[in-house]
Amino acid sequence: MGRALIDIAEPAQPAQALTRDTTIRSIRATIVDAPTRRRHKLSNTEVTHQGYVLVRVLLDNGVTGIGEASTLGGPRWAEESVESIKAAVMTYLAPALLGQPALAFEANALRMSKAATRNFAAKAAIESALLDAAGKTLGLSASALLGGAVRARMEVIWALASGDSGQELEEAKEKLHRREHRQFKIKFGFNRPQADLKRLQALRAGLGDDVPLIVDINQGWSEAECIRFMPALEELDVALVEQPVSALQLEAMARVAARTSIPLLIDEAAFTKEEIARVATMACGSVYSLKLVKSGGLFEMKRAAAVAAAHGLALYGGCLLESSIGAAAHLAAFSTLPTLEWGSEHFGPRILVEDLVTNPIRFEEFEICVPDGPGLGVEIDEDRLRAFARRD
Repeated sequence: MGRALIDIAEPAQPAQALTRDTTIRSIRATIVDAPTRRRHKLSNTEVTHQGYVLVRVLLDNGVTGIGEASTLGGPRWAEESVESIKAAVMTYLAPALLGQPALAFEANALRMSKAATRNFAAKAAIESALLDAAGKTLGLSASALLGGAVRARMEVIWALASGDSGQELEEAKEKLHRREHRQFKIKFGFNRPQADLKRLQALRAGLGDDVPLIVDINQGWSEAECIRFMPALEELDVALVEQPVSALQLEAMARVAARTSIPLLIDEAAFTKEEIARVATMACGSVYSLKLVKSGGLFEMKRAAAVAAAHGLALYGGCLLESSIGAAAHLAAFSTLPTLEWGSEHFGPRILVEDLVTNPIRFEEFEICVPDGPGLGVEIDEDRLRAFARRD
C-alpha cells in the first residue's frame, strides 16, 4: 500500500479514448520582450520591457494550450530569469511530460517536481498550458477544471511606479475618471524614505482621503527605517504595506508588524506552503500575496491559499506584470477561492503597449473580469508574438 501512494510511474488513467487523445505530444518555450507604456520601478530594478516565457503544449488531438511565465528585470525579484525558465522547460520539465496524459494534472505536477527543484515560474507556465489545452478539448473553462468559479469579476488595483508624483497623480486621476481603478499601490524603495513619503503626501493630497492607498516597499527598508517612518504612513491612512523589510529577516518583519496598526502584506517572504505556515505562525503579517511564480502551479496556488487562510491570513491576488495570458491563469484560480479579501492586482495587460492576445481581458467598473471561454479563455496574437519574440 505504501508504494502505491508514492509511485507516480503509473497514474490512474481516464477513459482510454480520451487518454490517447490528450497525450502530450510536444512542449515549446519562447522568450518574449514586450514594451511597457511607462517605466516601472522597484526597489532594486526598473523595467521598460516586460520579460515572459510563452509555453505551448501540443496534444495528440491537435489542440494547443498556452501558458506564461513572468519575471521582473531578470533574476532580481526571485531566482528565475526568462533564460533559466526556458532552459528548465526545454531541458528538464518537457522531457518528463512528453507522452503523458494532459488531464493527469497532479501526477504531472509530481513529475515536474522530480525533474527540477523549485523553478516555480517554469512549472506554473506548463501547468497553465496543460489546463488551457484540456479546457479547449473538453469545452470547459480553466475555472471549471479547478473546481468552479464563485466570482466572475473582482476589484483590481493599479500600481504607481514612475517615481514622479506629478505624473503619478495625473495617472491615478485618469484611472478614476475612466472608472478603471480606484485603489492604488505606490512603489517605494527606489528613493530615500523621505522622498518616497513626499510622493505619498502629494498623492494623498491630490486624491483625497477616500481613495485607498497601498505601499509596496519591496524589501527596501531596514527595521530601523520602519520604526522611524511607519508612523507617517499611519498618518496618511495607508491601507496596507507590502514586504517592508528583507524576506530573509522574518523576525524583523514580525517586530514591525507588532508595532504598526497597518496590516502587512507578506510577499517575497513566503513561497511554499511550509514558508506560509512559518511566517503566519511568526506573525510576520496578516495578508498573503498569491502568485503563480511563488506556488509553481494553479492547483498548488489554491493549496497555498488554503494554508494561508487556515492560519488567519487574508488573501491578495498578486501579480508580476503578466500579460492577459498569465493574468487569465491567475484569475482562473482566484475565481474559485472561497475568499479573496483584497481583490486582485492584475493590471499587467494594461501596462503593455500591446497585449499578447487577440482578446484581452476586460476591465469594467473598477473590476477585472474572469475570461469565460474554454481553457484560459484567451488566444495568442501570432503577429505580436513574432514582433516581440526574442531571436536566439
